[in-house]
Amino acid sequence: MINFRITFLPVFLKALLGTIIFTLSIWFMASPASADLQICNKTNNPINISLGYRAERGWQSEGWWLAAPNDCAIVFNGDLNARYFYLFAVDDIGGGTWEGKIYMCTKDKTFTIFGIEDCLARGYERTGFFEVDTQNKADWTLELTEKTSQN
Repeated sequence: MINFRITFLPVFLKALLGTIIFTLSIWFMASPASADLQICNKTNNPINISLGYRAERGWQSEGWWLAAPNDCAIVFNGDLNARYFYLFAVDDIGGGTWEGKIYMCTKDKTFTIFGIEDCLARGYERTGFFEVDTQNKADWTLELTEKTSQN
């Protein structure tokens, strides 16, 4: 009987440890993935990106994110809380822009601006953003190419 316990215990501990490791690995794999709004630059030059969206306090615009050629920038972290986001991007080297007819406030340096009214009177630039329909998905990736440039 003593020999049985001595040989059984290591086998039991190995099985228990294996079960614990398996359970933890399933738990980590099942944890939710990060959901974000990601903009990928499919051009030959770096691009600067600004984002506009409806926040708790009202309209908000933010910038700038830099996306190197063939790289991506996450411009909104976490689950997307709105269907529509608005973007303005510029290629300072090649001169192209990705713009639209939804006007929001921006400035040349890093910014977070609340409100879209009276941009010039408040000391900001008035910039045309284009709409991105995320189709109510939790995350979205958009590719900007030279063909999608508005200029």
